Amino acid sequence: MRLFYHPAQMGHAPERELHNGDWVPFAESPDRLAQILAVCGGGEEARDHGMAPLEAVHDPDYLAFLRAAHDEWLAAGRQGDAIGYGFPIVRRRKLQFERIDAKLGAWSMDAATPIAAGTWDAAYWSAQAALSALDAIAAGDRHAFALCRPPGHHAGADYMGGYCFINNVAVAARAASAMGLGPVAILDVDYHHGNGTQDIFYEDGEVFFASIHADPVTDYPFYWGHADEQGEGSGEGTTLNLPLPRGTDWHGYQGALDQALEAIVGWGARLIVVSFGADTFEDDPISSFALQTKDFSRMARRIHATGLPALIVMEGGYAVSALGNNVAAFLGGFDVRP
Repeated sequence: MRLFYHPAQMGHAPERELHNGDWVPFAESPDRLAQILAVCGGGEEARDHGMAPLEAVHDPDYLAFLRAAHDEWLAAGRQGDAIGYGFPIVRRRKLQFERIDAKLGAWSMDAATPIAAGTWDAAYWSAQAALSALDAIAAGDRHAFALCRPPGHHAGADYMGGYCFINNVAVAARAASAMGLGPVAILDVDYHHGNGTQDIFYEDGEVFFASIHADPVTDYPFYWGHADEQGEGSGEGTTLNLPLPRGTDWHGYQGALDQALEAIVGWGARLIVVSFGADTFEDDPISSFALQTKDFSRMARRIHATGLPALIVMEGGYAVSALGNNVAAFLGGFDVRP
């Protein structure tokens, strides 16, 4: 399977994040990408598709904010990583702000997503990796892997959060639809609900979104991902949330996966874009499922059995020493011979 990434993705390296009421080392470190490359191979360098595919998903003002935020932080006399501390409960309209602190809050959903000096370039090229993998699918590959880092599924059209800045899966899915590769379904198997992806497509009947994740009653992002969220307007019925309790192992997970895949196939999808998070692993430090390395192969084989092309986009996974093997197990599950 072809793998796509860009060296600039290593440049996003915040020092710390606010987690459970304390400053801790930033979990979404460049070591994640390095470990995957070490096990899975160097891959191919992503091609630049420009800003248009990003602007097809994200508010251009939000993208401009991301691009300038760290420079504005330094210009305000600050040091280190830019991070907000004040957040509006309801954003009724766009407002103009002078202080970078206000901008950070206006375009953010949490205080766990710092912007460092290399964040914009890394996020930009992460999205380009997803688009480059999509090119491989369009050219006839059955499967392709976008080694996206930073991840994307918590980012909405006009907000960042959960380590995410640009929603790589949404960018790829919308581009795929524009290329005539649809109907497109997104399958999110990260431990955490892909709230940004759901938000982007919640009223969009052209993209089906299915997510298997930790129950938001107990886990981040808390405010989205409940089973009764099923889409609205033209998107009614095109969102499927399957929350599971902490401690879920493969025995408890496989039924939800089969339900999601049955719904995707029944809806008529011609392409699956997979938000793959390895943070469902039993030893992940910030998650609480109990999947083992061998279970990632099982997961992939079930997706492969649908017969649909699959564009795999990397999301979370923070047990760094095991991450390469877990990703390799998942990718290997698609290498099934007749």
